[in-house]
Amino acid sequence: MKNISIATFGGGCFWCIEAVIQRLKGVESIQSGFAGGFIKNPPYREVRTGRTGHAEVIQVAFNPDIISYHDLIFIFMTSHDPTTLNRQDADSGTQYRSIVLYHDEEQKEIAEKVFEEVQPAYPDPIVTELKAFEVFYKAEEDHQNYYNENQDAQYCQLVIDPKIQKLKKMYADKLVK
Repeated sequence: MKNISIATFGGGCFWCIEAVIQRLKGVESIQSGFAGGFIKNPPYREVRTGRTGHAEVIQVAFNPDIISYHDLIFIFMTSHDPTTLNRQDADSGTQYRSIVLYHDEEQKEIAEKVFEEVQPAYPDPIVTELKAFEVFYKAEEDHQNYYNENQDAQYCQLVIDPKIQKLKKMYADKLVK
């Protein structure tokens, strides 16, 4: 039986983070959705207004025997800008904030350690929110596996492709072939 753990985090548009993380060895599945807010089961059209309190996040099922939570969070923290409050690229608002939702105290401690490890790579302070996981709401189906199904879309080419190229350059040994 496989050893499976769950991680939940967001750093801007969930399409971007999903596209990066799903290429890693040990990632079993990913769902794009929403967490960290106060509205139950919100649709995307409401979350994108910024009035639900939710962030766009991904929930990752991963095998810690293949990729550690530390490595997963480290790659996440270096695949977006964790120093911009409520903004990634052209996306702005609390729904695009950088956030790690930890599932237990060990994940919290590991995330705090990773924040310290990556801080020297950034000239500004890390503003990634660290919060206990409460509930995850899966986004509509057209938001799942978005990059893989829409690579010709302008957003994918202009925003996501550079993140994929950075991932390939920095973490080639951790990628699914």
